[in-house]
Order: sequence, then C-alpha cells, then structure tokens
Amino acid sequence: MPQHIGIVGCSAEGAALCYRTICAEGAPLLGPHAHPEVSMHTPSLASYVHCLEHGDMDGVGELMLASAHKLAAAGADFLICPDNTIHQAFAYVAPRSPLPWLHIAEVVADEAARRGFQRIGITGTRWLVASEVYPEKLSARGLQYMRPSDAERDDLGRIIMDELVCGIFKPEAVASFQRVMARMKSEGCDAVVLGCTEIPLIINDANAPLPTLDSTRLLARAALQRAVGG
Repeated sequence: MPQHIGIVGCSAEGAALCYRTICAEGAPLLGPHAHPEVSMHTPSLASYVHCLEHGDMDGVGELMLASAHKLAAAGADFLICPDNTIHQAFAYVAPRSPLPWLHIAEVVADEAARRGFQRIGITGTRWLVASEVYPEKLSARGLQYMRPSDAERDDLGRIIMDELVCGIFKPEAVASFQRVMARMKSEGCDAVVLGCTEIPLIINDANAPLPTLDSTRLLARAALQRAVGG
C-alpha cells in the first residue's frame, strides 16, 4: 500500500494545486483513478501572515507543528508543505515534528542540479526572497542564485499576497513576472524558481523567459514517489 501523505497547508491556492497534482498524477503510477491516501490541514492564512509580518518564525513553526500533529493523528506517514515562505521555520519544526518531512527547496534544488542548471533566479514573496531558504539549498549543491531587486520584491510580493493567493490572475501580473525573469536571464540566470506555490498558476515554461522550476508540482511529484516507493 502507498504511504499516506500529509499536506501542511498555508495558502489555499498553492495547497490546492499540490493536492490536485498528487491526485491527478497518481494514476500513471498506481492505475486508473488511483492515488495515495492524502490528508490536509490548513489553519487560517491570516495566522501565518500575522507571524510573518512580526518576524515571529517560532510562531510560524508552532502553526506548522499544530498541523503536523493533527495529520499524524489522522494517520499520515510523512509530511509536505506546499508553501515556500514558511519553510523559514523548518529548522524549528523538524526536530519537534511527530513525522518526517520533505523540504520543498531541497526537492527544487535537486531538480535544478539534475537538469544541469548553474545560476538560478529566485521569485516569491518578499519574505521568501529575503530569506536563506533557497540560497542555502542551492549553494549546498554548488549552484549560484540571484534574488530580485528591492523594487521587484515589492511588486511581486504585492501580486502574490493581494492577487494570487486570492485566486486573482491578471495579465499585468504575468507581465510583471516576465519582466523580472527577463532581467535575471540578461544577468546570467539559466532557470528560475517559481518560489511561491501560486506562481505556477500564471507562469510556466510556455510563457516564461527562462526554464521554470515549479516548486508546487515538483514537491507533489516527490511526495508521490516517496509514497509509492516508501
């Protein structure tokens, strides 16, 4: 039997895309309509945002751990979190967790290395791109990285928090991300991390100036492989 996947949700759109990917892509591995058992717990996004705005990473970690314990009680075998930003609390969470986790940035960095990329642009919320979540994991694999400029961080962060997490998708938002990615390409990046789990809802390889590393779907696929392979 496949392992039971626990999803620690944060924002609804990203968590939903991750969940849908697990369910939709289970069939090639397990047979028609089949996928591993999946449980998800999601506290109010406002609780996470309050902690992030006050720099309270322990508070973020406690929210993640509360979900982890509820998912353990529901029978999950391991956990994933389809939200890059709150992985800033991972070092607080991992040693206290009742279950093991897959780390989203490790999954993405492994894929970047596998595909032979060398210099990776990072996009995401202003909290994520200012953090070491991706620089740490990319550097550990010998990969270089580039962050958005301050003005780009403000623009992309506004789009993510005011639009994408609310299910609002505008052509102007696509254009903003494309401009940032084009600038990164001109400065030597050969791929870009879609480092907010909602970004893949508007950006993909078909409309991006650079090859994309879709953190949401990569995490979902890694969870599927772990669930099926143990």
